[in-house]
Amino acid sequence: MSAEFPYVRPRRLRQSPAMRRLVAETRLHPAELILPLFVREGVSEPVPVTSMPGVVQHTRDTLRKAAVEAAEAGLGGVMLFGVPAVQDAVGSEGTNPDGILQQAIRDVVSEVGDSLVVMSDLCLDEYTDHGHCGVLAADGSVDNDATLERYAEMARVQADAGVHLVGPSGMMDGQIGVVRRALDEAGHQDVGILAYTAKYASAFYGPFREAVGSSLKGDRKSYQQDPANAREALRELEQDLAEGADLVMVKPAMAYLDILRQVADASPVPVSAYQVSGEYAMVEAAAANGWIDRERMILETLTSIRRAGAQQILTYWALEAAAMVR
Repeated sequence: MSAEFPYVRPRRLRQSPAMRRLVAETRLHPAELILPLFVREGVSEPVPVTSMPGVVQHTRDTLRKAAVEAAEAGLGGVMLFGVPAVQDAVGSEGTNPDGILQQAIRDVVSEVGDSLVVMSDLCLDEYTDHGHCGVLAADGSVDNDATLERYAEMARVQADAGVHLVGPSGMMDGQIGVVRRALDEAGHQDVGILAYTAKYASAFYGPFREAVGSSLKGDRKSYQQDPANAREALRELEQDLAEGADLVMVKPAMAYLDILRQVADASPVPVSAYQVSGEYAMVEAAAANGWIDRERMILETLTSIRRAGAQQILTYWALEAAAMVR
């Protein structure tokens, strides 16, 4: 080593908050964050989701207030999930024009207009008494093509209610093409599709099932992706793009950052990621035990998702994170 060593000192760019802010390669902005919101039929007060501290099933009135708060915070959008009072084998309430999700869409759009993007979950699992994302065949398997017919109906009623983007999340083959055709034939050419392109059969969804009142029997491994597979996600991406997806998504986020990076590198349309209920619950539980710095962990996880290529992030911390990065 010479007396001049070292010539290069990367630490020079880490010496102060101002310097670190100046050279930061990845930034979070409120407009990139999407807040998932649950609305439950027939309740007069918000119902806490016990496995997701701080998250509730809203009433229609409190949902309106939450949407206004999201708009005022500068969020990019909200994703709405309905929790019906009645479930049945085919998820009838999912296509009821006066079902809870369709009412919620109308409520939120009337409150916020175009000040943020109003999105809706397009899936049957909240509405079926068996908890699967589709219609069951006689042998108990999920009937792909019969399910697509139900998705087309759901797309039409959600679009009639005024939604800006629908989010088909059931991982049925052909779902994007069927939904796009249904929307166009109903005169809703301007309603976009956020495709759940790479949605894995993950253990991270556990708390979500409480949030939507799912009564799942069995598992979803026959239609959601195998966590062992990566190339498959790119095949799903190719198919969704060919069928007309306007945005694509990877779900979950943190355990699938490699998939997110590959999809982001290959996609010509915006790429989103969903920081799901299990990711949220783990951080909240660890923070409640004093094991981690909660706010630092929130920002670090969101930054990692953004750094891996997500242009939009669905997160239950959207409001809180927006205040932190403003």
